[in-house]
Amino acid sequence: MSFNDSIITEFRANEGRVGGPFQGMPLLLLTHTGAKTGTKRTNPLAYLEDDGRYVIFASKGGAPTNPDWYHNLRANPDVTVEVGTDTFAARARVAEGAERDELYARQAELRPQFAEYAQKTTRVIPVVVLERT
Repeated sequence: MSFNDSIITEFRANEGRVGGPFQGMPLLLLTHTGAKTGTKRTNPLAYLEDDGRYVIFASKGGAPTNPDWYHNLRANPDVTVEVGTDTFAARARVAEGAERDELYARQAELRPQFAEYAQKTTRVIPVVVLERT
């Protein structure tokens, strides 16, 4: 079982709560469709709640490239989101400009590791808004 698989299993068994390095961090499960393969994939991701929307960050720990899930969302923006015990359909939209900067700054203030991720990379870390459909 992969690291992500164990987090997904723990998330679903504990009404959206997980321990270990993610204890206390708001996590959601994002199920998306592969851009090339069409395969459904699920990733546990930290999020910021913003006026009923869920905001995720393609930080990849400050790596020089975007995570695969980000490319998948660009190709296939219709996703399924699990938060706590709630599961719903959503559409992913990449935030741009001032909206992106404000959302990323809020996340970095709440979760300082996101400020560190931004400092570790030369790319602008994409911010994705998930809106219920």
